Amino acid sequence: MAEPHQSTTIRFGILGCADIARKVSRAILHSPNSTLYAIGSRSIEKARTYAAANGFPSSTKIYGSYDEVLDDPEVDALYVPLPTSLHLYWVVRAAEKKKHILVEKPPALNVKELDVILKACQSNGVQFMDGTMWMHHPRTKIMGEFLRDSQRFGQLKAVQSSFTFSADEDFLENDIRVKPDLDALGALGDAGWYCIRASLWAANYELPKYVTALRFPIKNSAGVLLSCDASLHWEDGKVATFHCSFLSNLTMDITAIGTKGTLQVNDFIIPYKEVDASFSTVSEAWFTDKDLEWNQKPSEHIVTTDLTQEALMVKEFSALVYGIKHHGLAPEKKWPTISRKTQLVIDAVVASIDKGFEPVEVNY
Repeated sequence: MAEPHQSTTIRFGILGCADIARKVSRAILHSPNSTLYAIGSRSIEKARTYAAANGFPSSTKIYGSYDEVLDDPEVDALYVPLPTSLHLYWVVRAAEKKKHILVEKPPALNVKELDVILKACQSNGVQFMDGTMWMHHPRTKIMGEFLRDSQRFGQLKAVQSSFTFSADEDFLENDIRVKPDLDALGALGDAGWYCIRASLWAANYELPKYVTALRFPIKNSAGVLLSCDASLHWEDGKVATFHCSFLSNLTMDITAIGTKGTLQVNDFIIPYKEVDASFSTVSEAWFTDKDLEWNQKPSEHIVTTDLTQEALMVKEFSALVYGIKHHGLAPEKKWPTISRKTQLVIDAVVASIDKGFEPVEVNY
């Protein structure tokens, strides 16, 4: 792999040795405008082992603390895959060190924490983006164009989404996503985040008026959600429902239904293949004579890409950082705004559960 030109390259540091950082570190190396400059762990031995196991370049600096990464003046941006409970402390510290922030989702435990994070990023002039990778796949843009097409799709009426996977016994006992002191939002913060983002994306990021959690969510003995459902309601009659779970077979579905058309995608978070991804659409479908069959079947659309969606995420983030660093541009507000709206709906689902599954009003 050719070394990127240093003058146009954003130098990343990584905090921690999380499993998902294997994917994002690979993306940093594949993106044409970024380089993996440093990694820090609470143990330098752990950081060295992780770097070697994941093929980090020999030039990557290895640190035995997170603070050493933050204090390195050559680090432009940080990828933060730490447990959600640690985001507030470390992201604020990083922003104060003028490091641009790519943080794993959910970015905070609640919107109150997220607002502190976003204020720190804004006041220090650094870019913020959460790691919702599917947003950066070219398929997402093309699907969005269909949803905004008044002739083919019409007006959005309903969204149904799901993200589930069947976690093994070790995950359900030991993963950080089932620990109340590390990732207290559980399946809602991990899998539900994607479904909520899908609902907002389909609605062109218009917030719902009310959110209602469905009854009988499943929690572990520590009170962390393992499975839950909720509905989102807009004043114009749109509705979105989602199901997220650590206890069911792998699904990653979106169905968006309009007055004239329908969009369906079955692998929206991680495509079946890295190099291409598909979705289906149908417009103004009806039945043949005697209602024996449909008058048309959905069309499949395949979108190819040279870079994976995570590399495209890193590429877009790095381009924003480059513009701030070298051209004096302001940080892009789109990404923190979308993160905050997603977090608001997360909060509303939690509040609805706590209030006995009553509707909760969403206020920006």
